[in-house]
Parts: sequence; structure tokens; C-alpha cells
Amino acid sequence: MGALAPTDHVGTVVWLGRVADRAAALRSEPVAELRLTFAGPEGEAHAGLVRGACSRVAALYPKGTPIRNTRQLSVLSAEELRAIAAAMDLPALDPALLGATAVIEGIPDFTHVPPSSRLQAEPGGATVTVDMENLPCALPARAIEGEAPGFGARFRPAARGRRGVTAWVEREGVWRLGDRVRLHVPAQRPWRSGG
Repeated sequence: MGALAPTDHVGTVVWLGRVADRAAALRSEPVAELRLTFAGPEGEAHAGLVRGACSRVAALYPKGTPIRNTRQLSVLSAEELRAIAAAMDLPALDPALLGATAVIEGIPDFTHVPPSSRLQAEPGGATVTVDMENLPCALPARAIEGEAPGFGARFRPAARGRRGVTAWVEREGVWRLGDRVRLHVPAQRPWRSGG
């Protein structure tokens, strides 16, 4: 038996995007497909094999320390996006405002899939590895405020536990709108601290 077990959970890629210039804006530009390389999605500002340490790893490294880039993609759930919008009293929430790379529909409790899970496209096999939960931050709140004045401050509390995951490319290939992606999870018991 392998260390990763395929599950019956198969989602559909319903949205794809790319942040072309992170310094200019967080907003993603919608695209029909993403070419995934080991450095990340082509044309994506978050791509690269190495990145500077940020607040996600502040307890480990000083800001800017060169580290492996495990934040090449931001993958969200369509169901959780709808829940965030509802909690914010918005009719919908555009994933572009969150700097999303992909939105997948059909995998339950998506933000909490185990770290090191894989999302593998069917057909084609392009695969990304889940790093960790993507915690809500102020950057999407600012983008939302620009589109819907008065609603930006509602984002962080509404997105807590629903912001999706960060991921990196394990197997190169292409993700296209409408592709199916199968969830593979680590075959290990949950960690129990203290014994």
C-alpha cells in the first residue's frame, strides 16, 4: 500500500485564475487553463521554486529568508466561497478578489483536507500537493472593500476555516476548467500530541 490513498472525493475545477503582478494587486485574472510547472503556474506572481519567508512561517524564519515555495497556488472551495459570501451578506464573492488560483467544487470540508494531500487532475495527471490551510488576511478584505464598500471588514471573520489551502506543483501538466480532480490523502492516523 502506498503512503497516499486515493479517495472517492472527486471535485470539478470551476474557476481558474492567475495573479500577474502581485506588487500591483492581489486580484487574479480569470483564465480557461493553467500550465503547471515545478515552479508553479506559468505567469503567476506567486510562482517560483523559492520565496521569501512571510507571516505564515514567522515563528521559523525572519521575514524575507529564502525558503522552498510551498505557496505556489491558492485553491478554494466553491461551497466554502458561497458560505463566506452568505456570512458577509453578499450575494456572491468573486474568487479573483481573493487572489485565487483555482476553485474546486465537490470536495467537502475542503479547507481542512490533511496537509500533504494531493489533488490530481483526471485526465492528465497534473498534481498539486496541499501545504496547509490558507488563513484569512487583510489583503482580500481591501480588494473586497474596493468592490463592495462597507463589506471588506466582514471577510476575515466570515472566511475563518473556509479560506482554502495553499499548494505547490508536484507533477507538471495542465489544469483546465471542467477538469475533475481526485483527492488523495496521507495513509496515517491523526497526530496526537502528548502521547
